[in-house]
Amino acid sequence: MAKVVVAGGGIAGIACARELRVRGIDAEVRDRGRVVGGRMASRWIDGRIVDSGASYFTARDPEFLEVVEDWLARGLVRPWTSRFPVVDGPSVTISPASPGPLRYAAPRGIRSLVVDLASRGGVPVAQSAPIRMVRPGPVVDGEAVDAAVLAMPDPQALRHLAPELGAERAVLLGREWMPVLALLAGWRTRGWSPIDGAFVHEDPTIAWIADDGRRRGDNAPVLVAHSTSDFAAGRLADPPAAAAELTGALRRLLAIPTEPDWTYVQRWTFARPASPREETFFFGQARVGLAGDSWGRPRVETAWRSGTDLARAIVSALA
Repeated sequence: MAKVVVAGGGIAGIACARELRVRGIDAEVRDRGRVVGGRMASRWIDGRIVDSGASYFTARDPEFLEVVEDWLARGLVRPWTSRFPVVDGPSVTISPASPGPLRYAAPRGIRSLVVDLASRGGVPVAQSAPIRMVRPGPVVDGEAVDAAVLAMPDPQALRHLAPELGAERAVLLGREWMPVLALLAGWRTRGWSPIDGAFVHEDPTIAWIADDGRRRGDNAPVLVAHSTSDFAAGRLADPPAAAAELTGALRRLLAIPTEPDWTYVQRWTFARPASPREETFFFGQARVGLAGDSWGRPRVETAWRSGTDLARAIVSALA
């Protein structure tokens, strides 16, 4: 049986491994984290899980919609909203919510969806087990395999590609990546006007706000705010030190009268690429594949499509 090693336990890596196993290829995931999820991250704080990475997802692709319908039927996801207002940073005014695509949320945390894909797909995942180097062959950390997959942001993938893999390295070079700090904040009671979430314009500190209680459906007084990339760029070395500025900006934008009972700041050094790609994956003659939400536009759906398409290309190449 052909063997593929997939590095990266986000939705792209898990979708890739799952599709490979469905098609009869021995695929295993090796992930540097303690749990799967990647940027579809959720964190337990104050007895409750809070989404600290991706805020929601949309579904347009017919195949991905089938996955979402299954999640809906089993209660893993819920329709959240199709309307978000915009907060003007300088004036702190909130515009009426404009219609958009339906956003879905996960009552058990968005990471639970990646866990479900892995468990129902029988995907073996080695946690706290980052790969070191992929060399021509392909060879992963000294082990010869039939194909290797790096399902992670470009700068991270570059660290694991040997210099001899010139074609793979070339497609990863030269793209700017935008950092984000995510502030998670909880209060004893709600002290802001009801909103599901809001895009923030022209504010130097915050670009997006989500009401995690409304998102997950339990109405907990918890907010998550994502910083602007410019704000995050100078504060990546010490994320907790940014909590006070982020909290102050959040309170100002939503006119919240009290300080939160608790805060936590999550660092995302490579939150999203500055420019999208048209291709959904890369797979060359060296049989080393590259996938993730940077292959296409940065969305959960894009990452799933990327991993799934790459798996099918690998199956075709190994046939």
